[in-house]
Amino acid sequence: MKTYTKDSLIEALCQIREKGWIESRRPGNDGAIGNTLEDLLGITENNLPIPNAAEWELKTQREGATSLTTLFHMEPSPTACKFVPKILLPCYGWKHQKAGINYPDSEKSFRQTISAKLYSDRGFCVIVDRIQRKIVISFDASHITPRHAEWKNSVEERIGLAELAPQPYWGFDDLFYKLGSKLHNCFYVQAKRKRESKKDFFHYHKIRMLRSLSQDKFIDAIASGLIYVDFDARSGHNHGTKFRIAPSSIPDLYQSCIEI
Repeated sequence: MKTYTKDSLIEALCQIREKGWIESRRPGNDGAIGNTLEDLLGITENNLPIPNAAEWELKTQREGATSLTTLFHMEPSPTACKFVPKILLPCYGWKHQKAGINYPDSEKSFRQTISAKLYSDRGFCVIVDRIQRKIVISFDASHITPRHAEWKNSVEERIGLAELAPQPYWGFDDLFYKLGSKLHNCFYVQAKRKRESKKDFFHYHKIRMLRSLSQDKFIDAIASGLIYVDFDARSGHNHGTKFRIAPSSIPDLYQSCIEI
């Protein structure tokens, strides 16, 4: 495996950019853009061999991608409650669309991607409590849309329509520590993609060095709805609670963004 200084890594990335269109080294792989770049650099996945590598992350993204990218997984507090499998799923869940087909007929689902910008159609919202320095999940039955009337009635029977009690939350410092352990500083490389003769080609055309992750900017991004909380659980398995963001908004989380 090659080793780099920060400057030599920047030089290598610039050389790759100058090559123009490069055939995918990992055809059919969802992470082909990142995997191909790592192959070109001669490094193993998510392992930058540079001084203080633990403080740097190499992140790639297809230009124009609209799907949210996961920043990290983190279950809410109070952790002893196991809030998602013990409260949200049994009390607020609904019948899984594949219940009775791939799963038992009793299989429930709780999948919600919610933000602080507005309430979801099932009445859930993210609240930024700056006084107590925590991110809270709120439930307000008045925001449930008519198409979920049957589900609303079932929730009322199971637990009632009052606010969540206790409310699941994450402390500002805990969230920032989790994010900072992954993305404290970041080489952020965007690639164009084209397909010819049933083959994918990438052009790694935009390189930015993102430094000094900002807690204030991170919290502001949650408050403005740029960062989403994503619950994804079913009776048989909790896929984990994720904090997700549109790729184009990632540079907004840093104090410094330098285009190479």
